[in-house]
Amino acid sequence: MIAVIDITGNNLTSIANAIDRLGFESCLTHDPKTIERASHVILPGVGTVGAAMQALQKHHLIDLIGGLRQPLLGICVGMQLLFESSEEGNEKGLGLLSGQVKRLPSVPGFSIPHMGWNNMTWLEESPLSQGLKDDDHFYFVHSYAILSHENTIARCHFSTEFTAVVQKDHIYGVQFHPEKSALVGMTLLNNFLRLTRS
Repeated sequence: MIAVIDITGNNLTSIANAIDRLGFESCLTHDPKTIERASHVILPGVGTVGAAMQALQKHHLIDLIGGLRQPLLGICVGMQLLFESSEEGNEKGLGLLSGQVKRLPSVPGFSIPHMGWNNMTWLEESPLSQGLKDDDHFYFVHSYAILSHENTIARCHFSTEFTAVVQKDHIYGVQFHPEKSALVGMTLLNNFLRLTRS
């Protein structure tokens, strides 16, 4: 069972549908016991880091997520939650990865938020990168990002260079939306779902 953590109150059926199309069983949940039992956990995020952290606190999930050992994937704001803090409201994150999420800089010719298709470059091979190549395009919607990080395995450029994919042990994060990124997004999601627990 794949647990998709439901903390946003938004429609997350696109993620669940993508998982189903790949032949895996999923559930949208914020139940701690269900998340603990899951083979894989996905932490999506829509909205703000502050609202997401409040929801995690409300459902008693902060310590639980920190103790997970199965593969964990943060998507968009869910990826940003993995870090220590965010400039967005000066909020604390889960602290599973070091560093602070920054607002993308305003640069002439680039409109924030970064919204739409963009390519990225893999810096190293990863279980997530199997079947993918540099310059594959993924779908992004965000105003904040980790600009550079020791665990960055793929990067993208918009108004500045930023981390598109991060990986440390069983923890993975993607700034884009794989469920909205056509075939390449489904390939990456399938790679994650086929990971085994270390």
